[in-house]
Amino acid sequence: MATAYGPDTRDHQRSGAGSGDNPPVKHFFPAVLRAPLEARTWREFGYLLLSLPISVVLFSFAITLTSLGAGLLITFLGIPVLALGLAMCRGFGVMERARARGLLKLQVAEPAPVHGRTGGLMSWVGAVLKSGVSWRHLLYALLHFPWAVFAFTVSLTFWAYGWAAFSYPLWQWVFPAYVGVDGIQLYGDATHSIYLDSPFELAATSAFGLALVLLTPWIIRGLASVDRVMVYGLLGPSRLASRVVELESDRGVVVDTAAADLRRIERDLHDGAQARLVALAMDLGLAKEKLTHDPEAAARMVDEAHGEVKVALQELRDLARGIHPAVLTDRGLDAALSAIASRCTVPVTVEVDLASRPAQAIEGIAYFTVSELLQNVSKHARATRATVDVWRTADRLLLQVTDNGRGGANLSAGSGLAGLAERLDAVDGVLVVDSPVGGPTRITAELPWRG
Repeated sequence: MATAYGPDTRDHQRSGAGSGDNPPVKHFFPAVLRAPLEARTWREFGYLLLSLPISVVLFSFAITLTSLGAGLLITFLGIPVLALGLAMCRGFGVMERARARGLLKLQVAEPAPVHGRTGGLMSWVGAVLKSGVSWRHLLYALLHFPWAVFAFTVSLTFWAYGWAAFSYPLWQWVFPAYVGVDGIQLYGDATHSIYLDSPFELAATSAFGLALVLLTPWIIRGLASVDRVMVYGLLGPSRLASRVVELESDRGVVVDTAAADLRRIERDLHDGAQARLVALAMDLGLAKEKLTHDPEAAARMVDEAHGEVKVALQELRDLARGIHPAVLTDRGLDAALSAIASRCTVPVTVEVDLASRPAQAIEGIAYFTVSELLQNVSKHARATRATVDVWRTADRLLLQVTDNGRGGANLSAGSGLAGLAERLDAVDGVLVVDSPVGGPTRITAELPWRG
């Protein structure tokens, strides 16, 4: 259902939340030709080469201390030795996360440190042994060693053979000069031998080497992807712990937002309707005193008080509408957003495509989001028209507000959009801003449906 306010209409095409992404950088050479010389390839190759010596040390420490601790479990010494082994694995995990950040460009959050309940040694030992993160670090130490051997061997073999074969025409002269043969021996037995020494064989060897050189970066990237999975899955915080931290942060945002809303309501009541009602009471008291000896003045004061009552009632209606308007409860988002659009300073086209209504809390947040965005259009955009689109995709509610104003809106800290993004994030929502300087501005909000 579409409702137009003002003379402007449009032929719109909905775009997703990723419409604000920067266009990809264009290169003159295709990726297959750039890959052997790209910094990413050499970083990942260096990571795979370093993995072997590091994994040998890590595996040796992990096996030694774990086996020693397990063997001593029949005595009391086995428990602290096993905890020490797990703690050392966690220490190696710090180094591995730093190495992954530097060479693989993989950002892995640090897991929560282990703290005992009482702060004593045995309390810490118990906490380490009960920590799932500690055991995942031990598992990484055990699994990464065989994988590092495989990745080191494969990556170095392809890299060395590829570049050696590709450059073979440049160093083939070494064989007749110092080895006494014509070139690399391809085949040989008691009766005859085949050497790569003719121009055609040199060219074929170089072409084969070039193919290996072009293939090796993709093999290295595939091997490095497995390392990324291992580091992220075994050395980072668990998904449950990350979700708990996220929910705690969201709860703080919700509490702060609710407190700010209460302060705003209190300020509006104190500075608006309450002040008018106090003035009204004083005017009625003066009118009561003058009623006997100056009826005309008392009538004028009562008439002025009547006007003050109307203004106070309008302010109370506006305040109630800002909290949760009755039209939203009774008729849903379509009617409520149309009411907001009718009060905007620019013509607004509203289109709501919803077969059913989401949860009341989500409806309220959607209403508040569109209200704030249209206020920004009125105050800052310098636009001549705007559009509001609301639709549902799977289990998500999407809102999009577009205007043809001057653009330049951003989510920088301290802006109203940043606060709005925090409010949406508290309910697992997303706010995406696409607003190049000069316009147009397209702001997309995504909320969970929760019908």
